[in-house]
Amino acid sequence: MLIGVPKEIKNHEYRLGLVPSSVRELIMNGHQVIIQDGAGAGIGFDNADFEQVGARIVGSADDIFNEADMIIKVKEPQPSECKMLRPGQILFTYLHLAPDPEQARLLQESGCIAIAYETVTNKNGGLPLLAPMSEVAGRMAIQAGATSLEVTHKGSGILLGGVPGVAPAKVVVLGGGVVGTNSVRLAIGMGARVVVIDKSLERLYLLDLQFGSKIMTIYSTIDSIERHVTTADLVVGAVLIPGASAPRLVTRTMLKKMRQGSVIVDVSIDQGGCFETSRPTTHQNPTYIEEGVVHYCVSNMPGAVPRTSTFALNNATLPFVLALANLGYKEAMRRDPHLLSGLNIYRGKLTHSAVATALQQEYMPAEMILH
Repeated sequence: MLIGVPKEIKNHEYRLGLVPSSVRELIMNGHQVIIQDGAGAGIGFDNADFEQVGARIVGSADDIFNEADMIIKVKEPQPSECKMLRPGQILFTYLHLAPDPEQARLLQESGCIAIAYETVTNKNGGLPLLAPMSEVAGRMAIQAGATSLEVTHKGSGILLGGVPGVAPAKVVVLGGGVVGTNSVRLAIGMGARVVVIDKSLERLYLLDLQFGSKIMTIYSTIDSIERHVTTADLVVGAVLIPGASAPRLVTRTMLKKMRQGSVIVDVSIDQGGCFETSRPTTHQNPTYIEEGVVHYCVSNMPGAVPRTSTFALNNATLPFVLALANLGYKEAMRRDPHLLSGLNIYRGKLTHSAVATALQQEYMPAEMILH
């Protein structure tokens, strides 16, 4: 199979679909890999690094999309990239289609086979290709929140860990999954008072076992969310429903009760955000003020640490890329129902129920493509 890796074109996105070691693995399995000129420059790889392991460098994204049987990316394809896709071409990347009907329409019109990292599952019901970036984003959320609390960023001027004689900040984490757990870990490490809210008692139990008296675990209700969010210095939105839009847990009314200069970091923004006032921002302009509260809503947070993020992502995606290349997408999905869960669009049809529901479109079960 001929596999193509274009340079990412989303604002301040330097991650890369394949690193040289992954390229070498694919070539050793008998495949060909083409890399767009300069695609790895943002994470310290030049063209020679890819050529040394057998890849071929091509000049433009047009060349990648025209030649490749399968496109490996990181971020969702931008409109110009969607228009370069062709019928039957495999696209393997993050898609986050639920809050993005325009991207869904363009992918459907292309006739491509679009497999989303974020809906591939594992035997434990987890999301193995989302987990590495969730780990990064969870840790970054606390870093970004701590910085945003500084007065130079219009924050309230609170040091997350306080100092002797001065109370630390209160950090509330909405969601106790991978993002939430990593946020909690870093917030504890920085000395904050931490509250984590989740609707799963099992998850709260595991967090209590892991962190003990260092955190407060709270069952999620409208009342508990309002009580803790309105008294928080920093709130991290870490809620995810696979494939679906994030639930809006924090209303504008709640935000109005927060202290001026408090901060929210909405990691759920890729799926639409869990704060009523959230809208996507970029690394170039990461924050805005709404109701006196600093909003950090960058939609590709791990892109700020692209080298770490790229290696972490490649570790998770490579086995699936190899399966798709070695077996072809139908046989790979026939053998692995967890990979089949990643199929979002197949030749114009929506094949993930949560995505179809969010977009209010007809759903074709992914299993139908195997017959």
